[in-house]
Amino acid sequence: MSNPHILYSFRRCPYAMRARMGLKISEIGYEHREILLRDKPAELLSISPKATVPVMVLESGEIVDESFDIMLWALKQHDPEQWLAPDMEHMLGLIKTIEGPFAQEQFRYKYASFFDDSLKRGDVNLEHRDNACVFLKDYEEILANSAYLIGDKPSLADYAIFPFIRQFAAVEKDWWDKPQFPHLHKWLAHFMGTDIFTAIMEKHPLFVSNVQEEKPAPN
Repeated sequence: MSNPHILYSFRRCPYAMRARMGLKISEIGYEHREILLRDKPAELLSISPKATVPVMVLESGEIVDESFDIMLWALKQHDPEQWLAPDMEHMLGLIKTIEGPFAQEQFRYKYASFFDDSLKRGDVNLEHRDNACVFLKDYEEILANSAYLIGDKPSLADYAIFPFIRQFAAVEKDWWDKPQFPHLHKWLAHFMGTDIFTAIMEKHPLFVSNVQEEKPAPN
């Protein structure tokens, strides 16, 4: 029997990671469509013009194309680990920071050559690394006094945030491993070793489009 929902995803994208974790913990079945960001299928472009992942097509036909909205939708169906239980206002503040200002600094840090023609691919921007670290210091302070970002058990905040910090940590692994933030290191290592993260990082074959893109007629 085919799954009623469809998820367009890219394995290494932190936004897609957290959407997949929300679906996994909620035990919601779906058809996984793994794509390449440099070669997006026509189906994805037709349903979500912004063409970013993840994008979920619900059985009803509704399109959900924000990763956090996918998490919330899934958890409202079934939340066995009570990820939504802690203070939502505080939780949303932490999550909006990581996917907004932090993500912007991280992108400019990791892809410095995209913004500066004098740099070569693989170069990093240390100014933006330092700017991102300002936010990480806030998380470090929280984790110095608590095992998790909100309370004494994992919540939506932890699972929605750690994929972004995982991506940041991988940019300059030698620098990150010093370590810069001991409590954040311990927290990140814990979540990267969880069964749910291992499960959602399973590799999938690339989705083969069923739609032939229209090509202009020859002159």
